[in-house]
Amino acid sequence: MIASAAGVGFYSWQIEPHWVELVRRPMPLPHLPPSLVGRTLLQVSDIHVGPDVSADYLIHALSAASALEPDFVAFTGDFVTFRNARQYGELARVLRALPRGRSATVAALGNHDYGPAWRHVEVADQITRIATDAGAIVLRNEARSLGGIQFVGLADLWSPEFGVYRERPIHSTLLPDRDAGDRTPAAAPSRPGARDVLAGLAPNEPTIVLAHNPDAQDLPVWDSLRCWVLAGHTHGGQVKPPFLPPPILPVRNKRYTAGIFPITPNRTLYINRGVGHLLQVRFNVRPEITLFTLEQSDAPEESAT
Repeated sequence: MIASAAGVGFYSWQIEPHWVELVRRPMPLPHLPPSLVGRTLLQVSDIHVGPDVSADYLIHALSAASALEPDFVAFTGDFVTFRNARQYGELARVLRALPRGRSATVAALGNHDYGPAWRHVEVADQITRIATDAGAIVLRNEARSLGGIQFVGLADLWSPEFGVYRERPIHSTLLPDRDAGDRTPAAAPSRPGARDVLAGLAPNEPTIVLAHNPDAQDLPVWDSLRCWVLAGHTHGGQVKPPFLPPPILPVRNKRYTAGIFPITPNRTLYINRGVGHLLQVRFNVRPEITLFTLEQSDAPEESAT
Protein backbone atom coordinates (compact mmCIF):
# COMPACT_ATOMS: atom_id res chain seq x y z
CA MET A 1 0.00 0.00 0.00
CA ILE A 2 2.83 2.38 0.81
CA ALA A 3 4.53 1.58 -2.50
CA SER A 4 1.27 2.12 -4.42
CA ALA A 5 0.65 5.46 -2.73
CA ALA A 6 4.21 6.55 -3.46
CA GLY A 7 3.85 5.47 -7.09
CA VAL A 8 0.62 7.43 -7.54
CA GLY A 9 2.20 10.46 -5.92
CA PHE A 10 5.25 10.30 -8.17
CA TYR A 11 3.08 9.82 -11.27
CA SER A 12 0.84 12.77 -10.33
CA TRP A 13 3.84 15.00 -9.66
CA GLN A 14 6.46 14.07 -12.25
CA ILE A 15 4.72 12.28 -15.12
CA GLU A 16 1.16 13.38 -15.83
CA PRO A 17 1.80 17.17 -15.49
CA HIS A 18 4.16 16.88 -18.50
CA TRP A 19 2.32 14.17 -20.49
CA VAL A 20 0.53 16.29 -23.10
CA GLU A 21 -2.45 14.75 -24.89
CA LEU A 22 -3.31 15.78 -28.44
CA VAL A 23 -7.10 15.83 -28.61
CA ARG A 24 -8.67 15.77 -32.08
CA ARG A 25 -12.26 16.98 -32.48
CA PRO A 26 -14.59 18.14 -35.25
CA MET A 27 -15.87 21.70 -35.09
CA PRO A 28 -19.24 22.05 -36.90
CA LEU A 29 -19.22 25.82 -37.37
CA PRO A 30 -22.33 27.77 -38.40
CA HIS A 31 -22.01 29.73 -41.67
CA LEU A 32 -18.75 27.99 -42.61
CA PRO A 33 -18.14 28.33 -46.37
CA PRO A 34 -17.22 25.19 -48.37
CA SER A 35 -13.73 26.57 -48.97
CA LEU A 36 -12.90 26.23 -45.26
CA VAL A 37 -14.25 22.71 -44.74
CA GLY A 38 -11.43 20.45 -43.61
CA ARG A 39 -9.20 23.28 -42.39
CA THR A 40 -7.69 22.83 -38.93
CA LEU A 41 -7.65 25.02 -35.84
CA LEU A 42 -5.21 24.39 -33.00
CA GLN A 43 -6.18 25.52 -29.50
CA VAL A 44 -3.48 26.11 -26.90
CA SER A 45 -4.31 27.39 -23.42
CA ASP A 46 -2.91 28.11 -19.97
CA ILE A 47 0.81 27.63 -20.46
CA HIS A 48 1.48 29.59 -17.23
CA VAL A 49 5.05 30.65 -17.90
CA GLY A 50 6.57 31.31 -14.50
CA PRO A 51 8.27 29.72 -11.51
CA ASP A 52 6.00 26.66 -11.35
CA VAL A 53 6.19 25.38 -14.94
CA SER A 54 9.34 24.25 -16.74
CA ALA A 55 10.13 26.50 -19.69
CA ASP A 56 11.86 23.59 -21.46
CA TYR A 57 8.70 21.50 -21.11
CA LEU A 58 6.60 24.30 -22.60
CA ILE A 59 8.98 24.82 -25.50
CA HIS A 60 8.93 21.10 -26.29
CA ALA A 61 5.10 20.99 -26.15
CA LEU A 62 4.68 24.06 -28.37
CA SER A 63 7.26 22.79 -30.85
CA ALA A 64 5.41 19.50 -31.14
CA ALA A 65 2.17 21.41 -31.73
CA SER A 66 3.83 23.48 -34.46
CA ALA A 67 4.62 20.29 -36.35
CA LEU A 68 0.86 19.79 -36.89
CA GLU A 69 0.93 22.78 -39.29
CA PRO A 70 -2.57 24.07 -38.44
CA ASP A 71 -4.43 26.59 -40.57
CA PHE A 72 -5.50 28.59 -37.52
CA VAL A 73 -4.10 28.83 -34.00
CA ALA A 74 -6.13 30.12 -31.04
CA PHE A 75 -4.52 30.76 -27.66
CA THR A 76 -7.08 31.11 -24.87
CA GLY A 77 -5.25 32.90 -22.11
CA ASP A 78 -2.95 32.66 -19.11
CA PHE A 79 0.34 33.11 -20.88
CA VAL A 80 1.98 33.58 -17.47
CA THR A 81 1.65 33.06 -13.76
CA PHE A 82 2.79 36.57 -12.98
CA ARG A 83 5.10 37.15 -10.03
CA ASN A 84 7.43 39.88 -11.29
CA ALA A 85 8.98 41.31 -14.45
CA ARG A 86 11.23 38.25 -14.88
CA GLN A 87 8.25 36.50 -16.46
CA TYR A 88 8.43 38.85 -19.44
CA GLY A 89 11.80 37.62 -20.65
CA GLU A 90 10.92 33.99 -19.98
CA LEU A 91 7.64 34.37 -21.88
CA ALA A 92 9.45 35.84 -24.87
CA ARG A 93 11.81 32.84 -24.88
CA VAL A 94 8.97 30.31 -24.66
CA LEU A 95 6.90 32.04 -27.35
CA ARG A 96 9.68 31.63 -29.89
CA ALA A 97 8.15 28.14 -30.20
CA LEU A 98 4.56 29.43 -30.44
CA PRO A 99 2.68 27.55 -33.20
CA ARG A 100 1.58 29.83 -36.02
CA GLY A 101 -1.44 29.22 -38.19
CA ARG A 102 -1.06 29.36 -41.94
CA SER A 103 -4.08 31.68 -42.10
CA ALA A 104 -4.14 33.31 -38.66
CA THR A 105 -2.81 33.14 -35.10
CA VAL A 106 -5.05 34.80 -32.51
CA ALA A 107 -5.06 35.05 -28.73
CA ALA A 108 -7.06 36.30 -25.77
CA LEU A 109 -5.79 36.97 -22.26
CA GLY A 110 -6.56 35.14 -19.03
CA ASN A 111 -6.85 36.38 -15.47
CA HIS A 112 -3.18 35.72 -14.66
CA ASP A 113 -2.17 37.91 -17.60
CA TYR A 114 -3.48 40.91 -15.65
CA GLY A 115 -0.89 40.61 -12.87
CA PRO A 116 -1.44 40.66 -9.10
CA ALA A 117 -5.10 40.22 -8.15
CA TRP A 118 -5.81 40.32 -11.91
CA ARG A 119 -6.19 44.11 -11.79
CA HIS A 120 -3.12 45.44 -13.63
CA VAL A 121 -3.77 46.47 -17.22
CA GLU A 122 -0.14 47.53 -17.63
CA VAL A 123 0.89 43.87 -17.15
CA ALA A 124 -1.65 42.83 -19.79
CA ASP A 125 -0.24 45.48 -22.12
CA GLN A 126 3.28 44.11 -21.78
CA ILE A 127 2.16 40.50 -22.32
CA THR A 128 0.20 41.65 -25.37
CA ARG A 129 3.34 43.23 -26.82
CA ILE A 130 5.38 40.05 -26.25
CA ALA A 131 2.72 37.82 -27.82
CA THR A 132 2.36 40.21 -30.75
CA ASP A 133 6.11 40.12 -31.33
CA ALA A 134 5.82 36.30 -31.39
CA GLY A 135 3.29 36.47 -34.23
CA ALA A 136 -0.09 36.40 -32.44
CA ILE A 137 -2.93 38.86 -32.89
CA VAL A 138 -4.11 39.54 -29.34
CA LEU A 139 -7.79 40.47 -29.13
CA ARG A 140 -8.98 42.25 -25.98
CA ASN A 141 -12.69 42.86 -26.47
CA GLU A 142 -12.06 43.01 -30.19
CA ALA A 143 -13.21 41.20 -33.32
CA ARG A 144 -11.22 40.56 -36.47
CA SER A 145 -12.07 38.70 -39.69
CA LEU A 146 -9.05 36.55 -40.55
CA GLY A 147 -8.81 33.83 -43.17
CA GLY A 148 -12.58 33.82 -43.65
CA ILE A 149 -13.47 33.45 -39.94
CA GLN A 150 -14.70 36.13 -37.55
CA PHE A 151 -12.53 35.78 -34.44
CA VAL A 152 -13.51 37.51 -31.22
CA GLY A 153 -11.30 37.80 -28.16
CA LEU A 154 -12.92 38.80 -24.87
CA ALA A 155 -11.01 40.35 -22.01
CA ASP A 156 -10.88 38.05 -19.01
CA LEU A 157 -14.07 37.88 -16.96
CA TRP A 158 -12.23 38.90 -13.76
CA SER A 159 -10.20 41.69 -15.34
CA PRO A 160 -10.97 45.42 -15.23
CA GLU A 161 -11.47 45.37 -19.02
CA PHE A 162 -14.36 42.90 -19.28
CA GLY A 163 -17.04 45.54 -18.79
CA VAL A 164 -20.23 45.94 -16.82
CA TYR A 165 -20.67 42.19 -16.22
CA ARG A 166 -17.19 41.72 -14.76
CA GLU A 167 -17.27 39.14 -11.94
CA ARG A 168 -15.35 39.12 -8.70
CA PRO A 169 -12.64 36.45 -8.62
CA ILE A 170 -13.13 33.09 -6.96
CA HIS A 171 -10.26 32.11 -4.68
CA SER A 172 -9.35 28.50 -4.01
CA THR A 173 -6.31 26.32 -3.57
CA LEU A 174 -5.94 26.43 -7.37
CA LEU A 175 -5.72 30.23 -7.13
CA PRO A 176 -2.91 30.79 -4.62
CA ASP A 177 -3.34 33.42 -1.90
CA ARG A 178 -0.39 35.39 -3.21
CA ASP A 179 -2.53 36.20 -6.28
CA ALA A 180 -5.62 37.09 -4.26
CA GLY A 181 -6.74 40.30 -2.64
CA ASP A 182 -7.84 43.71 -3.83
CA ARG A 183 -4.50 45.14 -4.87
CA THR A 184 -4.44 48.59 -6.37
CA PRO A 185 -4.42 49.73 -9.15
CA ALA A 186 -7.38 48.65 -11.23
CA ALA A 187 -7.09 50.78 -14.34
CA ALA A 188 -10.23 52.21 -15.90
CA PRO A 189 -11.32 50.40 -19.07
CA SER A 190 -10.08 52.07 -22.24
CA ARG A 191 -11.87 49.80 -24.71
CA PRO A 192 -15.44 48.57 -25.34
CA GLY A 193 -16.87 46.03 -22.93
CA ALA A 194 -17.50 42.41 -23.87
CA ARG A 195 -21.24 42.98 -24.29
CA ASP A 196 -20.67 45.79 -26.80
CA VAL A 197 -18.24 43.72 -28.86
CA LEU A 198 -20.57 40.72 -29.09
CA ALA A 199 -23.53 42.93 -29.97
CA GLY A 200 -21.63 44.45 -32.90
CA LEU A 201 -20.62 41.23 -34.68
CA ALA A 202 -21.54 40.43 -38.26
CA PRO A 203 -24.39 37.90 -37.87
CA ASN A 204 -23.76 35.69 -40.91
CA GLU A 205 -20.03 34.99 -40.64
CA PRO A 206 -18.46 31.85 -39.15
CA THR A 207 -17.57 33.00 -35.63
CA ILE A 208 -15.16 31.71 -32.99
CA VAL A 209 -15.00 33.48 -29.64
CA LEU A 210 -12.01 33.20 -27.31
CA ALA A 211 -13.19 33.64 -23.71
CA HIS A 212 -10.75 32.38 -21.10
CA ASN A 213 -13.20 31.87 -18.22
CA PRO A 214 -16.15 29.59 -19.10
CA ASP A 215 -18.39 31.32 -16.55
CA ALA A 216 -18.80 34.04 -19.18
CA GLN A 217 -21.24 31.68 -20.93
CA ASP A 218 -23.87 32.31 -18.27
CA LEU A 219 -23.94 36.09 -18.67
CA PRO A 220 -26.66 37.93 -20.64
CA VAL A 221 -24.28 39.14 -23.34
CA TRP A 222 -24.67 36.57 -26.10
CA ASP A 223 -28.16 37.16 -27.54
CA SER A 224 -28.67 34.58 -30.32
CA LEU A 225 -25.07 34.52 -31.55
CA ARG A 226 -24.24 31.37 -33.53
CA CYS A 227 -20.66 30.42 -32.73
CA TRP A 228 -18.16 28.23 -30.99
CA VAL A 229 -16.54 29.53 -27.80
CA LEU A 230 -13.08 28.34 -26.81
CA ALA A 231 -12.09 28.60 -23.14
CA GLY A 232 -9.50 27.36 -20.66
CA HIS A 233 -9.00 28.46 -17.05
CA THR A 234 -10.19 25.31 -15.25
CA HIS A 235 -7.24 23.01 -16.09
CA GLY A 236 -9.93 20.33 -15.82
CA GLY A 237 -9.50 20.67 -12.06
CA GLN A 238 -6.00 19.09 -12.39
CA VAL A 239 -7.11 16.20 -10.16
CA LYS A 240 -10.12 14.01 -10.96
CA PRO A 241 -10.76 10.96 -8.75
CA PRO A 242 -12.18 7.95 -10.66
CA PHE A 243 -15.97 8.21 -11.15
CA LEU A 244 -16.09 11.57 -9.34
CA PRO A 245 -15.99 15.19 -10.51
CA PRO A 246 -12.89 17.29 -9.84
CA PRO A 247 -13.08 18.49 -6.22
CA ILE A 248 -11.68 21.97 -6.97
CA LEU A 249 -12.71 24.16 -9.90
CA PRO A 250 -12.14 27.96 -10.11
CA VAL A 251 -15.59 28.58 -11.65
CA ARG A 252 -19.03 29.30 -10.26
CA ASN A 253 -20.76 26.87 -12.62
CA LYS A 254 -19.28 23.57 -11.48
CA ARG A 255 -20.40 21.71 -14.59
CA TYR A 256 -17.74 23.60 -16.54
CA THR A 257 -14.90 21.12 -16.10
CA ALA A 258 -13.29 20.28 -19.46
CA GLY A 259 -14.38 19.22 -22.93
CA ILE A 260 -17.44 20.10 -24.97
CA PHE A 261 -20.64 21.73 -23.68
CA PRO A 262 -23.65 22.59 -25.86
CA ILE A 263 -24.82 25.90 -24.34
CA THR A 264 -27.68 26.57 -26.79
CA PRO A 265 -28.60 24.93 -30.12
CA ASN A 266 -26.42 27.59 -31.76
CA ARG A 267 -23.56 28.06 -29.30
CA THR A 268 -21.02 25.41 -28.30
CA LEU A 269 -18.37 25.77 -25.61
CA TYR A 270 -15.10 23.88 -25.54
CA ILE A 271 -12.92 24.00 -22.39
CA ASN A 272 -9.28 23.09 -22.90
CA ARG A 273 -7.42 21.48 -19.98
CA GLY A 274 -4.36 23.63 -20.62
CA VAL A 275 -0.68 22.84 -20.99
CA GLY A 276 0.69 24.31 -17.77
CA HIS A 277 -0.38 24.23 -14.16
CA LEU A 278 -0.54 26.29 -10.99
CA LEU A 279 0.49 23.44 -8.73
CA GLN A 280 2.64 20.69 -10.23
CA VAL A 281 0.12 17.92 -9.81
CA ARG A 282 -2.28 16.29 -12.26
CA PHE A 283 -4.19 13.06 -11.88
CA ASN A 284 -6.56 11.73 -14.52
CA VAL A 285 -6.48 15.20 -16.14
CA ARG A 286 -3.62 15.25 -18.62
CA PRO A 287 -2.48 18.56 -20.12
CA GLU A 288 -4.03 19.13 -23.52
CA ILE A 289 -3.52 20.65 -26.94
CA THR A 290 -6.61 20.45 -29.15
CA LEU A 291 -6.76 20.16 -32.93
CA PHE A 292 -10.18 20.91 -34.43
CA THR A 293 -11.24 20.10 -37.99
CA LEU A 294 -13.73 22.61 -39.36
CA GLU A 295 -17.03 21.30 -40.68
CA GLN A 296 -20.26 22.87 -41.87
CA SER A 297 -22.97 22.89 -39.22
CA ASP A 298 -26.49 21.69 -39.90
CA ALA A 299 -27.84 23.11 -36.62
CA PRO A 300 -31.07 25.06 -37.11
CA GLU A 301 -31.34 28.74 -36.41
CA GLU A 302 -32.41 29.43 -32.83
CA SER A 303 -35.86 30.99 -32.85
CA ALA A 304 -36.31 34.39 -31.24
CA THR A 305 -38.18 34.54 -27.96
